[in-house]
Amino acid sequence: MREHADEGSVTSGCGYVCKYTPIAVLAGFGVESTRLSPHIGDPTRGEALTHPNLCSYCKAIICSTQRHDVDELLLTSCCDSMRRTADAIDGYGELSYLRILDLPHCDSACAVERYTMQIKHVFEDYSQRTGRTFDLGAAVASVGVAPAQPTGPYLAIVGARMEGDLYRRICDRSPLPVRDLTCVGCEGVGPVPPEERTDVDAFLSWYAGALLAQPGCMRMSVPDDRRTLALDPHLAGVIYHGLKFCDFYSYDFTQLASQLIVPITRLETDWNDQGSGQLATRVDALIESLDLTHAEGNLTMFGPSSSAPRPSEAPGSSSGDPVPHAHHFAGIDSGSTSTDVVIVDETGDVVAHVVRSTGAHALESARSALDDALAQAALAPHDLAYTIATGYGRDGIGIGDAEVTEITCHARGAHEVAPACRTVIDIGGQDSKAIRLGPDGSVRGFAMNDKCAAGTGRFLEAMARTLELSVDELARMGTTWEEDIALSTMCTVFAESEVVSLIAQNKRTSDIVHGIDKSVAVKTAALVSRVGEEPVYLITGGVAQNAGVVAALSARLGSTVQVPSDPQVCGALGAALIARDRMVVRKDTCE
Repeated sequence: MREHADEGSVTSGCGYVCKYTPIAVLAGFGVESTRLSPHIGDPTRGEALTHPNLCSYCKAIICSTQRHDVDELLLTSCCDSMRRTADAIDGYGELSYLRILDLPHCDSACAVERYTMQIKHVFEDYSQRTGRTFDLGAAVASVGVAPAQPTGPYLAIVGARMEGDLYRRICDRSPLPVRDLTCVGCEGVGPVPPEERTDVDAFLSWYAGALLAQPGCMRMSVPDDRRTLALDPHLAGVIYHGLKFCDFYSYDFTQLASQLIVPITRLETDWNDQGSGQLATRVDALIESLDLTHAEGNLTMFGPSSSAPRPSEAPGSSSGDPVPHAHHFAGIDSGSTSTDVVIVDETGDVVAHVVRSTGAHALESARSALDDALAQAALAPHDLAYTIATGYGRDGIGIGDAEVTEITCHARGAHEVAPACRTVIDIGGQDSKAIRLGPDGSVRGFAMNDKCAAGTGRFLEAMARTLELSVDELARMGTTWEEDIALSTMCTVFAESEVVSLIAQNKRTSDIVHGIDKSVAVKTAALVSRVGEEPVYLITGGVAQNAGVVAALSARLGSTVQVPSDPQVCGALGAALIARDRMVVRKDTCE
Protein backbone atom coordinates (compact mmCIF):
# COMPACT_ATOMS: atom_id res chain seq x y z
CA MET A 1 0.00 0.00 0.00
CA ARG A 2 1.15 3.54 -0.65
CA GLU A 3 -0.27 6.89 0.38
CA HIS A 4 -1.56 9.26 -2.28
CA ALA A 5 1.00 11.51 -3.89
CA ASP A 6 0.75 15.30 -3.96
CA GLU A 7 -1.93 16.95 -6.09
CA GLY A 8 -0.96 17.16 -9.72
CA SER A 9 1.29 14.11 -9.75
CA VAL A 10 0.41 11.16 -11.95
CA THR A 11 0.36 7.66 -10.49
CA SER A 12 -0.99 4.35 -11.64
CA GLY A 13 -2.57 1.32 -10.06
CA CYS A 14 -5.80 0.97 -8.16
CA GLY A 15 -7.07 3.63 -5.78
CA TYR A 16 -9.12 2.91 -2.68
CA VAL A 17 -10.50 4.94 0.22
CA CYS A 18 -11.72 2.51 2.88
CA LYS A 19 -9.75 0.27 5.24
CA TYR A 20 -12.22 -2.57 4.55
CA THR A 21 -11.13 -2.68 0.87
CA PRO A 22 -9.55 -6.06 -0.06
CA ILE A 23 -6.34 -4.60 -1.45
CA ALA A 24 -4.42 -7.83 -0.80
CA VAL A 25 -6.39 -9.41 -3.66
CA LEU A 26 -5.07 -6.70 -5.97
CA ALA A 27 -1.54 -7.29 -4.70
CA GLY A 28 -1.90 -10.95 -5.61
CA PHE A 29 -2.42 -9.86 -9.22
CA GLY A 30 0.59 -7.54 -9.09
CA VAL A 31 -1.42 -4.34 -8.73
CA GLU A 32 -0.20 -1.65 -6.33
CA SER A 33 -2.93 0.03 -4.28
CA THR A 34 -3.03 3.70 -3.32
CA ARG A 35 -5.19 4.98 -0.49
CA LEU A 36 -6.49 8.23 -1.91
CA SER A 37 -6.04 11.28 0.26
CA PRO A 38 -6.24 14.04 -2.35
CA HIS A 39 -6.17 17.69 -1.42
CA ILE A 40 -9.15 19.50 -2.93
CA GLY A 41 -8.03 22.54 -4.85
CA ASP A 42 -10.70 23.48 -7.36
CA PRO A 43 -13.94 21.56 -6.65
CA THR A 44 -15.67 22.91 -9.74
CA ARG A 45 -15.45 19.69 -11.75
CA GLY A 46 -16.65 17.61 -8.81
CA GLU A 47 -19.63 19.92 -8.31
CA ALA A 48 -20.45 19.84 -12.02
CA LEU A 49 -20.74 16.07 -11.89
CA THR A 50 -22.68 15.96 -8.60
CA HIS A 51 -24.05 18.86 -6.55
CA PRO A 52 -22.64 21.53 -4.16
CA ASN A 53 -23.67 19.75 -0.97
CA LEU A 54 -21.79 16.54 -1.64
CA CYS A 55 -19.04 15.83 0.89
CA SER A 56 -15.82 17.65 -0.05
CA TYR A 57 -13.80 14.47 0.26
CA CYS A 58 -15.95 12.78 -2.39
CA LYS A 59 -15.49 15.78 -4.67
CA ALA A 60 -11.75 15.44 -4.17
CA ILE A 61 -11.94 11.77 -5.18
CA ILE A 62 -13.83 12.70 -8.34
CA CYS A 63 -11.28 15.40 -9.20
CA SER A 64 -8.47 12.92 -8.52
CA THR A 65 -9.85 10.47 -11.07
CA GLN A 66 -10.30 13.34 -13.53
CA ARG A 67 -6.56 14.01 -13.21
CA HIS A 68 -5.89 10.30 -13.90
CA ASP A 69 -4.04 9.90 -10.61
CA VAL A 70 -5.09 6.24 -10.70
CA ASP A 71 -6.18 3.91 -13.49
CA GLU A 72 -8.61 1.86 -11.40
CA LEU A 73 -10.81 2.48 -8.40
CA LEU A 74 -12.16 0.00 -5.85
CA LEU A 75 -14.69 1.57 -3.44
CA THR A 76 -16.94 0.37 -0.66
CA SER A 77 -20.38 1.59 0.35
CA CYS A 78 -19.01 3.09 3.54
CA CYS A 79 -21.58 5.89 3.12
CA ASP A 80 -24.26 7.02 0.69
CA SER A 81 -21.96 9.76 -0.62
CA MET A 82 -19.50 7.13 -1.79
CA ARG A 83 -22.27 5.54 -3.85
CA ARG A 84 -22.96 8.93 -5.44
CA THR A 85 -19.25 9.26 -6.10
CA ALA A 86 -19.11 5.92 -7.88
CA ASP A 87 -22.13 6.86 -9.99
CA ALA A 88 -20.57 10.19 -10.95
CA ILE A 89 -17.24 8.63 -11.88
CA ASP A 90 -18.96 5.83 -13.80
CA GLY A 91 -20.86 8.45 -15.78
CA TYR A 92 -17.81 9.74 -17.63
CA GLY A 93 -16.17 6.32 -17.90
CA GLU A 94 -12.48 7.28 -17.94
CA LEU A 95 -11.24 4.58 -15.56
CA SER A 96 -10.24 1.16 -16.79
CA TYR A 97 -11.80 -0.47 -13.71
CA LEU A 98 -14.40 0.73 -11.21
CA ARG A 99 -16.21 -1.35 -8.65
CA ILE A 100 -18.03 -0.60 -5.39
CA LEU A 101 -18.42 -3.31 -2.77
CA ASP A 102 -21.50 -3.47 -0.57
CA LEU A 103 -19.96 -3.23 2.88
CA PRO A 104 -21.76 -5.22 5.61
CA HIS A 105 -22.83 -3.52 8.83
CA CYS A 106 -21.16 -6.01 11.18
CA ASP A 107 -18.70 -8.89 11.32
CA SER A 108 -21.16 -11.70 12.06
CA ALA A 109 -20.72 -15.09 10.38
CA CYS A 110 -23.39 -14.21 7.83
CA ALA A 111 -21.77 -10.83 7.08
CA VAL A 112 -18.36 -12.44 6.66
CA GLU A 113 -19.78 -15.04 4.27
CA ARG A 114 -21.50 -12.35 2.19
CA TYR A 115 -18.38 -10.17 2.07
CA THR A 116 -16.29 -13.21 1.12
CA MET A 117 -18.51 -13.70 -1.93
CA GLN A 118 -17.99 -10.07 -2.97
CA ILE A 119 -14.22 -10.35 -2.55
CA LYS A 120 -14.27 -13.50 -4.69
CA HIS A 121 -16.12 -11.54 -7.36
CA VAL A 122 -13.27 -9.02 -7.36
CA PHE A 123 -10.86 -11.94 -7.62
CA GLU A 124 -12.75 -13.35 -10.61
CA ASP A 125 -13.05 -9.92 -12.27
CA TYR A 126 -9.34 -9.39 -12.13
CA SER A 127 -8.49 -12.89 -13.24
CA GLN A 128 -10.75 -12.71 -16.30
CA ARG A 129 -9.98 -9.10 -17.21
CA THR A 130 -6.19 -9.25 -16.95
CA GLY A 131 -5.48 -12.93 -17.60
CA ARG A 132 -2.90 -12.79 -14.83
CA THR A 133 -2.12 -15.61 -12.45
CA PHE A 134 -2.91 -14.94 -8.83
CA ASP A 135 0.17 -15.07 -6.57
CA LEU A 136 -1.06 -16.14 -3.13
CA GLY A 137 2.35 -15.51 -1.61
CA ALA A 138 2.33 -11.90 -2.82
CA ALA A 139 -1.17 -11.41 -1.45
CA VAL A 140 -0.18 -12.84 1.95
CA ALA A 141 2.97 -10.71 2.06
CA SER A 142 0.97 -7.53 1.36
CA VAL A 143 -1.39 -7.91 4.31
CA GLY A 144 -0.61 -5.03 6.64
CA VAL A 145 -0.38 -5.16 10.41
CA ALA A 146 -2.30 -2.63 12.51
CA PRO A 147 -0.07 -0.04 14.21
CA ALA A 148 0.91 -0.72 17.79
CA GLN A 149 -1.17 1.02 20.42
CA PRO A 150 0.53 3.63 22.64
CA THR A 151 1.52 2.31 26.04
CA GLY A 152 1.45 5.76 27.65
CA PRO A 153 -0.54 8.99 27.38
CA TYR A 154 -1.74 9.80 23.86
CA LEU A 155 -3.95 12.17 21.88
CA ALA A 156 -6.70 10.48 19.83
CA ILE A 157 -8.20 11.69 16.56
CA VAL A 158 -11.61 10.16 16.00
CA GLY A 159 -14.52 10.65 13.61
CA ALA A 160 -14.13 11.03 9.85
CA ARG A 161 -10.94 10.71 7.79
CA MET A 162 -8.64 13.72 8.09
CA GLU A 163 -6.70 15.46 5.32
CA GLY A 164 -3.06 14.36 5.39
CA ASP A 165 -1.41 17.75 5.89
CA LEU A 166 -3.66 18.59 8.82
CA TYR A 167 -2.99 15.20 10.41
CA ARG A 168 0.77 15.65 10.03
CA ARG A 169 0.64 19.13 11.52
CA ILE A 170 -1.18 17.85 14.58
CA CYS A 171 1.34 15.01 14.96
CA ASP A 172 4.27 17.42 14.61
CA ARG A 173 2.96 19.81 17.26
CA SER A 174 1.44 17.41 19.76
CA PRO A 175 3.57 16.75 22.86
CA LEU A 176 2.05 13.26 22.95
CA PRO A 177 1.80 10.40 20.45
CA VAL A 178 -1.24 10.77 18.19
CA ARG A 179 -3.46 7.76 17.55
CA ASP A 180 -5.63 7.73 14.42
CA LEU A 181 -9.03 6.33 15.40
CA THR A 182 -10.91 7.89 12.48
CA CYS A 183 -12.89 5.77 10.04
CA VAL A 184 -9.67 4.90 8.20
CA GLY A 185 -7.49 4.55 11.30
CA CYS A 186 -5.92 1.38 12.66
CA GLU A 187 -5.79 -0.15 9.19
CA GLY A 188 -4.23 -3.60 9.20
CA VAL A 189 -5.32 -7.19 9.74
CA GLY A 190 -2.17 -9.29 9.70
CA PRO A 191 -0.32 -11.46 10.19
CA VAL A 192 -2.00 -14.20 8.17
CA PRO A 193 -2.33 -17.50 10.07
CA PRO A 194 -0.14 -20.31 8.64
CA GLU A 195 -3.13 -22.50 7.75
CA GLU A 196 -4.57 -19.73 5.51
CA ARG A 197 -1.40 -19.25 3.45
CA THR A 198 -1.63 -22.24 1.13
CA ASP A 199 -5.21 -22.22 -0.19
CA VAL A 200 -6.77 -19.28 -2.04
CA ASP A 201 -10.35 -19.94 -0.89
CA ALA A 202 -9.23 -20.32 2.73
CA PHE A 203 -7.22 -17.10 2.49
CA LEU A 204 -10.10 -15.10 0.99
CA SER A 205 -12.53 -16.33 3.66
CA TRP A 206 -10.11 -15.47 6.45
CA TYR A 207 -9.31 -12.14 4.81
CA ALA A 208 -12.99 -11.08 4.65
CA GLY A 209 -13.46 -11.79 8.35
CA ALA A 210 -10.20 -10.07 9.30
CA LEU A 211 -11.16 -6.92 7.34
CA LEU A 212 -14.56 -6.68 9.00
CA ALA A 213 -13.02 -7.30 12.44
CA GLN A 214 -10.99 -4.06 12.26
CA PRO A 215 -12.02 -1.26 14.66
CA GLY A 216 -15.49 -0.27 13.45
CA CYS A 217 -16.33 2.88 11.57
CA MET A 218 -19.74 4.54 11.81
CA ARG A 219 -20.96 2.32 8.97
CA MET A 220 -20.91 -0.60 11.38
CA SER A 221 -23.92 -1.27 13.57
CA VAL A 222 -21.52 -1.71 16.50
CA PRO A 223 -18.71 0.81 15.94
CA ASP A 224 -15.72 1.15 18.23
CA ASP A 225 -16.77 0.71 21.84
CA ARG A 226 -16.75 4.34 23.00
CA ARG A 227 -16.93 3.26 26.61
CA THR A 228 -13.59 1.54 26.21
CA LEU A 229 -12.10 4.72 24.77
CA ALA A 230 -13.65 6.87 27.48
CA LEU A 231 -12.27 4.61 30.21
CA ASP A 232 -8.79 4.30 28.70
CA PRO A 233 -6.44 5.63 31.42
CA HIS A 234 -3.87 6.57 28.77
CA LEU A 235 -6.26 8.82 26.83
CA ALA A 236 -5.24 12.46 27.41
CA GLY A 237 -7.45 14.26 24.90
CA VAL A 238 -9.61 13.84 21.79
CA ILE A 239 -9.82 15.71 18.51
CA TYR A 240 -13.10 14.85 16.82
CA HIS A 241 -13.00 15.42 13.06
CA GLY A 242 -15.98 15.79 10.77
CA LEU A 243 -16.62 16.81 7.18
CA LYS A 244 -18.90 19.54 5.92
CA PHE A 245 -22.30 18.26 4.78
CA CYS A 246 -21.69 14.92 6.52
CA ASP A 247 -24.19 14.08 9.26
CA PHE A 248 -22.70 10.65 9.89
CA TYR A 249 -20.78 11.68 12.99
CA SER A 250 -22.85 14.41 14.69
CA TYR A 251 -24.64 12.24 17.23
CA ASP A 252 -21.49 10.19 17.85
CA PHE A 253 -19.59 13.31 18.88
CA THR A 254 -22.33 14.33 21.31
CA GLN A 255 -22.43 10.86 22.84
CA LEU A 256 -18.66 10.59 23.17
CA ALA A 257 -18.30 14.08 24.62
CA SER A 258 -20.82 13.21 27.34
CA GLN A 259 -18.76 10.15 28.32
CA LEU A 260 -15.29 11.68 28.39
CA ILE A 261 -13.55 13.27 31.34
CA VAL A 262 -10.61 14.44 29.19
CA PRO A 263 -10.57 17.52 26.90
CA ILE A 264 -12.25 17.15 23.52
CA THR A 265 -12.57 19.56 20.61
CA ARG A 266 -14.37 19.25 17.31
CA LEU A 267 -12.94 20.14 13.91
CA GLU A 268 -15.03 20.32 10.76
CA THR A 269 -13.16 20.74 7.50
CA ASP A 270 -13.70 20.90 3.76
CA TRP A 271 -10.46 19.12 2.86
CA ASN A 272 -8.89 22.44 1.87
CA ASP A 273 -6.87 25.25 3.46
CA GLN A 274 -9.80 27.45 4.46
CA GLY A 275 -10.25 28.20 8.13
CA SER A 276 -6.70 27.28 9.14
CA GLY A 277 -6.75 30.02 11.80
CA GLN A 278 -9.73 28.49 13.56
CA LEU A 279 -8.27 25.02 13.28
CA ALA A 280 -5.05 26.26 14.84
CA THR A 281 -6.90 27.91 17.71
CA ARG A 282 -9.04 24.86 18.45
CA VAL A 283 -6.18 22.38 18.39
CA ASP A 284 -3.76 24.61 20.29
CA ALA A 285 -6.41 25.28 22.94
CA LEU A 286 -6.95 21.54 23.36
CA ILE A 287 -3.22 20.94 23.71
CA GLU A 288 -2.96 23.73 26.29
CA SER A 289 -5.73 22.12 28.33
CA LEU A 290 -4.07 18.69 28.48
CA ASP A 291 -2.93 17.59 31.90
CA LEU A 292 0.77 17.62 31.11
CA THR A 293 4.00 18.79 32.65
CA HIS A 294 5.81 19.62 29.41
CA ALA A 295 8.34 22.46 29.39
CA GLU A 296 6.72 25.90 29.22
CA GLY A 297 3.67 24.59 27.34
CA ASN A 298 4.63 26.73 24.35
CA LEU A 299 2.76 24.82 21.67
CA THR A 300 1.61 26.47 18.47
CA MET A 301 0.38 24.11 15.79
CA PHE A 302 0.32 26.10 12.54
CA GLY A 303 3.68 27.83 12.41
CA PRO A 304 7.08 27.79 14.05
CA SER A 305 7.38 26.62 17.61
CA SER A 306 7.09 29.51 20.01
CA SER A 307 9.40 28.02 22.60
CA ALA A 308 12.41 29.78 21.15
CA PRO A 309 12.95 33.48 22.06
CA ARG A 310 12.81 36.18 19.43
CA PRO A 311 15.69 38.57 20.15
CA SER A 312 14.65 41.10 17.51
CA GLU A 313 11.07 41.49 18.72
CA ALA A 314 10.64 40.25 22.26
CA PRO A 315 10.63 42.95 24.97
CA GLY A 316 12.33 40.47 27.28
CA SER A 317 15.92 39.28 27.16
CA SER A 318 17.34 37.89 23.93
CA SER A 319 18.60 34.84 25.74
CA GLY A 320 15.15 33.82 26.84
CA ASP A 321 16.17 34.13 30.50
CA PRO A 322 14.49 36.53 32.92
CA VAL A 323 15.70 40.12 32.58
CA PRO A 324 17.45 41.18 35.82
CA HIS A 325 15.24 43.47 37.91
CA ALA A 326 12.37 43.24 35.39
CA HIS A 327 9.16 42.93 37.37
CA HIS A 328 6.40 43.50 34.82
CA PHE A 329 4.60 41.21 32.39
CA ALA A 330 2.69 41.95 29.20
CA GLY A 331 -0.13 40.32 27.27
CA ILE A 332 -0.82 41.25 23.64
CA ASP A 333 -4.18 40.21 22.16
CA SER A 334 -3.97 40.63 18.39
CA GLY A 335 -7.55 40.31 17.19
CA SER A 336 -9.27 40.87 13.87
CA THR A 337 -10.83 44.16 14.98
CA SER A 338 -8.75 45.44 17.88
CA THR A 339 -5.31 44.91 19.36
CA ASP A 340 -5.29 45.00 23.15
CA VAL A 341 -2.31 45.18 25.51
CA VAL A 342 -2.25 44.75 29.28
CA ILE A 343 0.77 45.09 31.56
CA VAL A 344 0.71 43.71 35.11
CA ASP A 345 3.20 43.84 37.94
CA GLU A 346 4.48 41.00 40.12
CA THR A 347 1.30 41.00 42.21
CA GLY A 348 -0.90 40.75 39.12
CA ASP A 349 -2.23 44.30 39.39
CA VAL A 350 -2.86 46.05 36.07
CA VAL A 351 -0.54 49.01 35.57
CA ALA A 352 -1.51 49.78 31.96
CA HIS A 353 -4.01 48.72 29.33
CA VAL A 354 -4.46 49.88 25.74
CA VAL A 355 -7.08 49.13 23.08
CA ARG A 356 -6.53 50.18 19.49
CA SER A 357 -7.88 49.24 16.08
CA THR A 358 -5.93 46.47 14.37
CA GLY A 359 -6.53 47.87 10.91
CA ALA A 360 -4.72 46.46 7.91
CA HIS A 361 -1.35 45.96 9.63
CA ALA A 362 -1.49 43.69 12.67
CA LEU A 363 2.24 43.88 13.44
CA GLU A 364 2.36 47.68 13.39
CA SER A 365 -0.78 47.85 15.55
CA ALA A 366 0.73 45.45 18.08
CA ARG A 367 3.99 47.37 18.29
CA SER A 368 2.21 50.70 18.63
CA ALA A 369 -0.19 49.39 21.29
CA LEU A 370 2.68 47.92 23.29
CA ASP A 371 4.63 51.17 23.07
CA ASP A 372 1.58 53.11 24.30
CA ALA A 373 1.10 50.70 27.20
CA LEU A 374 4.75 51.00 28.20
CA ALA A 375 4.49 54.79 28.08
CA GLN A 376 1.26 54.68 30.11
CA ALA A 377 3.02 52.66 32.81
CA ALA A 378 6.24 54.73 32.58
CA LEU A 379 8.20 51.60 31.67
CA ALA A 380 10.87 50.75 29.14
CA PRO A 381 10.91 47.54 27.03
CA HIS A 382 13.61 46.02 29.25
CA ASP A 383 11.27 46.34 32.24
CA LEU A 384 9.16 43.50 30.85
CA ALA A 385 10.29 40.10 32.13
CA TYR A 386 7.97 38.05 29.90
CA THR A 387 5.42 38.74 27.18
CA ILE A 388 2.74 36.46 25.73
CA ALA A 389 0.87 37.02 22.48
CA THR A 390 -2.64 35.72 21.92
CA GLY A 391 -5.49 36.17 19.46
CA TYR A 392 -5.74 35.21 15.79
CA GLY A 393 -2.67 37.30 14.99
CA ARG A 394 -0.47 35.72 17.65
CA ASP A 395 1.61 33.74 15.16
CA GLY A 396 2.01 36.58 12.68
CA ILE A 397 3.08 39.52 14.84
CA GLY A 398 6.23 37.82 16.16
CA ILE A 399 6.23 39.86 19.38
CA GLY A 400 6.74 38.24 22.74
CA ASP A 401 8.31 35.22 24.32
CA ALA A 402 5.47 32.76 23.60
CA GLU A 403 1.98 32.39 22.14
CA VAL A 404 -1.10 31.07 23.90
CA THR A 405 -4.57 30.71 22.38
CA GLU A 406 -7.30 33.19 23.19
CA ILE A 407 -9.31 30.30 24.66
CA THR A 408 -6.82 29.80 27.48
CA CYS A 409 -6.16 33.53 27.89
CA HIS A 410 -9.82 34.52 28.15
CA ALA A 411 -10.35 31.73 30.68
CA ARG A 412 -7.44 33.00 32.80
CA GLY A 413 -8.56 36.60 32.59
CA ALA A 414 -12.19 35.79 33.36
CA HIS A 415 -11.25 33.71 36.39
CA GLU A 416 -9.17 36.61 37.67
CA VAL A 417 -11.96 39.19 37.46
CA ALA A 418 -14.81 36.83 38.39
CA PRO A 419 -13.65 33.66 40.23
CA ALA A 420 -17.23 32.37 40.42
CA CYS A 421 -17.54 32.40 36.62
CA ARG A 422 -18.20 29.00 35.07
CA THR A 423 -18.97 30.00 31.47
CA VAL A 424 -17.12 32.66 29.50
CA ILE A 425 -18.87 34.09 26.44
CA ASP A 426 -16.45 35.92 24.18
CA ILE A 427 -17.93 37.79 21.20
CA GLY A 428 -15.30 39.51 19.12
CA GLY A 429 -15.07 41.11 15.71
CA GLN A 430 -15.32 37.99 13.59
CA ASP A 431 -15.85 35.06 15.93
CA SER A 432 -17.57 34.03 19.11
CA LYS A 433 -16.67 31.45 21.71
CA ALA A 434 -18.18 29.75 24.72
CA ILE A 435 -15.66 28.47 27.28
CA ARG A 436 -16.59 26.20 30.17
CA LEU A 437 -14.44 26.71 33.28
CA GLY A 438 -13.71 24.54 36.27
CA PRO A 439 -13.67 25.93 39.82
CA ASP A 440 -9.93 26.58 39.45
CA GLY A 441 -10.39 28.49 36.20
CA SER A 442 -9.11 25.68 34.00
CA VAL A 443 -10.70 25.12 30.59
CA ARG A 444 -13.14 22.20 30.77
CA GLY A 445 -14.52 22.64 27.26
CA PHE A 446 -15.09 25.22 24.57
CA ALA A 447 -17.02 25.83 21.36
CA MET A 448 -16.40 28.29 18.55
CA ASN A 449 -18.56 29.60 15.75
CA ASP A 450 -17.89 28.27 12.27
CA LYS A 451 -16.57 30.20 9.29
CA CYS A 452 -19.35 32.79 9.42
CA ALA A 453 -19.62 36.30 10.88
CA ALA A 454 -23.18 35.76 12.10
CA GLY A 455 -23.62 36.90 15.69
CA THR A 456 -20.27 38.70 15.87
CA GLY A 457 -19.10 42.30 15.93
CA ARG A 458 -18.91 42.37 12.14
CA PHE A 459 -22.57 41.38 11.98
CA LEU A 460 -23.54 44.25 14.29
CA GLU A 461 -21.41 46.71 12.31
CA ALA A 462 -23.21 45.69 9.11
CA MET A 463 -26.60 46.13 10.78
CA ALA A 464 -25.59 49.56 12.11
CA ARG A 465 -24.62 50.69 8.61
CA THR A 466 -27.95 49.51 7.23
CA LEU A 467 -29.81 51.48 9.90
CA GLU A 468 -27.49 54.50 9.45
CA LEU A 469 -26.43 54.31 13.09
CA SER A 470 -23.07 54.30 14.79
CA VAL A 471 -22.11 51.13 16.66
CA ASP A 472 -22.51 53.01 19.95
CA GLU A 473 -26.01 54.19 18.97
CA LEU A 474 -26.94 50.63 18.03
CA ALA A 475 -25.72 49.41 21.43
CA ARG A 476 -27.90 51.92 23.30
CA MET A 477 -31.10 51.61 21.28
CA GLY A 478 -31.59 47.90 21.89
CA THR A 479 -32.71 48.47 25.49
CA THR A 480 -35.69 50.75 24.70
CA TRP A 481 -37.82 48.55 22.45
CA GLU A 482 -41.61 48.18 22.38
CA GLU A 483 -42.43 45.60 19.70
CA ASP A 484 -40.80 42.20 20.05
CA ILE A 485 -39.44 41.77 16.50
CA ALA A 486 -37.56 38.60 15.52
CA LEU A 487 -35.28 38.23 12.50
CA SER A 488 -35.76 35.01 10.57
CA THR A 489 -32.13 34.62 9.50
CA MET A 490 -28.65 34.94 10.98
CA CYS A 491 -26.84 35.34 7.66
CA THR A 492 -25.40 38.86 7.49
CA VAL A 493 -26.40 39.37 3.85
CA PHE A 494 -29.95 38.08 4.26
CA ALA A 495 -30.36 39.89 7.60
CA GLU A 496 -29.50 43.19 5.92
CA SER A 497 -32.26 42.57 3.37
CA GLU A 498 -34.69 41.73 6.18
CA VAL A 499 -33.79 44.90 8.06
CA VAL A 500 -34.35 46.95 4.90
CA SER A 501 -37.77 45.31 4.62
CA LEU A 502 -38.59 46.20 8.25
CA ILE A 503 -37.56 49.79 7.59
CA ALA A 504 -39.93 49.87 4.63
CA GLN A 505 -42.71 48.69 6.97
CA ASN A 506 -42.05 51.78 9.15
CA LYS A 507 -40.99 49.69 12.13
CA ARG A 508 -39.42 51.64 14.99
CA THR A 509 -35.63 51.64 14.77
CA SER A 510 -35.29 50.59 18.42
CA ASP A 511 -37.58 47.61 17.79
CA ILE A 512 -35.50 46.55 14.79
CA VAL A 513 -32.33 46.85 16.88
CA HIS A 514 -33.94 44.66 19.53
CA GLY A 515 -34.63 42.04 16.87
CA ILE A 516 -30.97 42.21 15.81
CA ASP A 517 -29.84 41.82 19.43
CA LYS A 518 -32.13 38.82 19.89
CA SER A 519 -30.67 37.14 16.81
CA VAL A 520 -27.18 37.51 18.27
CA ALA A 521 -28.43 36.12 21.58
CA VAL A 522 -30.02 33.08 19.89
CA LYS A 523 -26.81 32.30 18.00
CA THR A 524 -24.67 32.75 21.11
CA ALA A 525 -26.96 30.73 23.38
CA ALA A 526 -26.76 27.82 20.95
CA LEU A 527 -22.99 27.99 21.26
CA VAL A 528 -23.23 28.01 25.06
CA SER A 529 -25.48 24.95 24.99
CA ARG A 530 -22.70 23.01 23.27
CA VAL A 531 -20.45 23.35 26.33
CA GLY A 532 -23.24 23.03 28.91
CA GLU A 533 -25.28 25.92 30.25
CA GLU A 534 -23.81 26.66 33.67
CA PRO A 535 -23.94 30.05 35.41
CA VAL A 536 -22.18 32.26 36.43
CA TYR A 537 -21.94 33.70 32.89
CA LEU A 538 -19.35 36.34 32.03
CA ILE A 539 -19.19 38.07 28.65
CA THR A 540 -15.94 39.42 27.20
CA GLY A 541 -14.92 41.01 23.93
CA GLY A 542 -16.06 44.21 22.26
CA VAL A 543 -19.69 43.14 21.92
CA ALA A 544 -19.91 42.95 25.74
CA GLN A 545 -20.23 46.75 25.61
CA ASN A 546 -23.54 46.38 23.75
CA ALA A 547 -26.16 46.58 26.51
CA GLY A 548 -28.94 45.38 24.21
CA VAL A 549 -27.11 42.19 23.30
CA VAL A 550 -26.23 41.50 26.94
CA ALA A 551 -29.86 41.98 28.01
CA ALA A 552 -31.16 39.74 25.21
CA LEU A 553 -28.57 37.08 26.01
CA SER A 554 -29.41 37.16 29.72
CA ALA A 555 -33.08 36.65 28.87
CA ARG A 556 -32.26 33.81 26.51
CA LEU A 557 -30.04 31.99 29.02
CA GLY A 558 -32.38 32.67 31.93
CA SER A 559 -29.55 34.07 34.02
CA THR A 560 -27.83 37.43 34.28
CA VAL A 561 -24.75 37.68 32.09
CA GLN A 562 -22.10 39.65 33.98
CA VAL A 563 -19.94 42.23 32.23
CA PRO A 564 -16.45 42.99 33.62
CA SER A 565 -15.31 46.60 33.91
CA ASP A 566 -12.99 46.26 30.86
CA PRO A 567 -14.42 43.35 28.85
CA GLN A 568 -12.38 44.08 25.74
CA VAL A 569 -9.01 43.47 27.43
CA CYS A 570 -9.92 40.24 29.22
CA GLY A 571 -7.86 38.15 26.80
CA ALA A 572 -4.83 40.42 27.06
CA LEU A 573 -5.17 40.39 30.85
CA GLY A 574 -5.18 36.61 30.85
CA ALA A 575 -2.10 36.56 28.62
CA ALA A 576 -0.27 38.92 30.96
CA LEU A 577 -1.21 36.82 34.00
CA ILE A 578 -0.07 33.63 32.25
CA ALA A 579 3.23 35.39 31.49
CA ARG A 580 3.55 36.21 35.18
CA ASP A 581 2.62 32.64 36.19
CA ARG A 582 5.23 31.18 33.84
CA MET A 583 7.88 33.49 35.21
CA VAL A 584 7.08 32.35 38.73
CA VAL A 585 7.39 28.70 37.65
CA ARG A 586 10.67 29.43 35.85
CA LYS A 587 12.05 31.26 38.89
CA ASP A 588 11.08 28.41 41.23
CA THR A 589 12.66 25.90 38.84
CA CYS A 590 15.90 27.86 38.69
CA GLU A 591 16.05 28.09 42.45
